[in-house]
Amino acid sequence: MQAAFLVASEGTEQVELTRPWQAVTDASGGPTLVSPHAGKVRAFHHLDRADTFPVDLTVDEATAADFDGLVLPGGVANPDALRLDERAVAFIKSFFDAGKPVAAICHAPWTLIEADVVRGRTLTSWPSLRTDIRNAGGTWVDEPVSICTSGPNTLITSRKPADLEPFCAAFVAEFSH
Repeated sequence: MQAAFLVASEGTEQVELTRPWQAVTDASGGPTLVSPHAGKVRAFHHLDRADTFPVDLTVDEATAADFDGLVLPGGVANPDALRLDERAVAFIKSFFDAGKPVAAICHAPWTLIEADVVRGRTLTSWPSLRTDIRNAGGTWVDEPVSICTSGPNTLITSRKPADLEPFCAAFVAEFSH
């Protein structure tokens, strides 16, 4: 199982990167850190700076064909920055176009809204995104994990770090098909 993890240069909620990354590794998979820019990315613990992580590939170097699925960690600043980067949004949309599964947690569905892929889909997120999701044509639910198969791919979403265990189990199972 090869999983792409797309994050911005700054602002990813560290646990929403490291726990899913470990879940892929524990399932004998290969996680790859993808970002709009080469170098390192800075994660955060809420609003406090945390660790840095080396970028494996830029969005210009990576393609959906190289992976079994895409993981979109949250944090407030991370998806807000990604949704302003046309290349990152195109990378996300390419997984939907290819019918490959996508897993997004917390604020990450902002990037899905920007990619125009939530219309007709059911998903969950951090509660402050519910109106954004509804306005984009999606159905928002307040559940630890939502698995939606009513589109071109499987979309797995989750609300917050406390939901990481079921989120990781759901996307690892889907990516392993």
